[in-house]
Amino acid sequence: MSASLRDPEQVLRRLEWTVIRRLDGAVHGNYRTLFRGFGLDLADIREYQYQDDVRHIDWNVTARLQTPYVREFNEDREVTGWFLLDLSPSVDFGSHAKKRTVSAEFVTVLARLLGRHGNRVGAMFYGDSVDTVIPARAGRRHVLHLLHRMSEHPVRTQSKETNLREFLEAAFQALPRRSLVFIVSDFISAPGWAAPLAHLAQRHEVVAVRLYDPLEMALPDMGLVVVQDAETGEQLFVDTHDPGFRRRFAAAAELRERTLRAAFRDAGVDALELATDEDLVEAILRFADLRKSRSRLAGGGTLPRHLEGAA
Repeated sequence: MSASLRDPEQVLRRLEWTVIRRLDGAVHGNYRTLFRGFGLDLADIREYQYQDDVRHIDWNVTARLQTPYVREFNEDREVTGWFLLDLSPSVDFGSHAKKRTVSAEFVTVLARLLGRHGNRVGAMFYGDSVDTVIPARAGRRHVLHLLHRMSEHPVRTQSKETNLREFLEAAFQALPRRSLVFIVSDFISAPGWAAPLAHLAQRHEVVAVRLYDPLEMALPDMGLVVVQDAETGEQLFVDTHDPGFRRRFAAAAELRERTLRAAFRDAGVDALELATDEDLVEAILRFADLRKSRSRLAGGGTLPRHLEGAA
């Protein structure tokens, strides 16, 4: 357990003063860009306008009138939020600011904000399997309970390889009601999770919260060091003084980045990147600006080719 998470009440009070108050001042209580309701009733049909969500196109009316039309809905503001938390050993990789701590602080802030607006939040934990499910409830005491369970979750020195596919498939079975789902992970996993992510996003509003440490992007020149695989415990010596090794490391990291972003784009999910050395408020505000500046369009953010002329 991280020393900074040992007293959940103290952590929550600190975040309420240092993060949530700043968010209140910056966003002025307008959390609609972050949290959307899902109880939708058809209200009207109107002609398509630029930046409308193409998922709301009424194809029957569009075909009949030869002009794109979209459905408008009345929205129920109540949101049930779920946090799918990757607590596998890889989240303990990196420098002094651990991904596990960043994950806990992000979850605490978002759960508190959702709860203050009358919404319920729940969580699922993944260590080397899905080992914890916390039912969705509302209130400050529930947020404290969630933070306490995170702080008490065992830190494994090694385990089997992380399998996000297994985690996402379990979440799809466990969350039958449409929800706002935050997947908080470094997404360092065995392959095969992209398809279950897309499947989950078909039912829920999914946000990928990607945790990373700057050391994962580029290694500094530290001479000869011992590197240990966080999951298998395997150790080996690497010469970080070797420019060729550092170039190969950076190239592998860049390939991983491209693959990761393509998976998010193809699944149609928004992504928030949280670095261990970044200000949490700035990261959340940046994400709020992203969601405010555009509608989430199916297929990754562009209008389908057959509608470009009509728009």
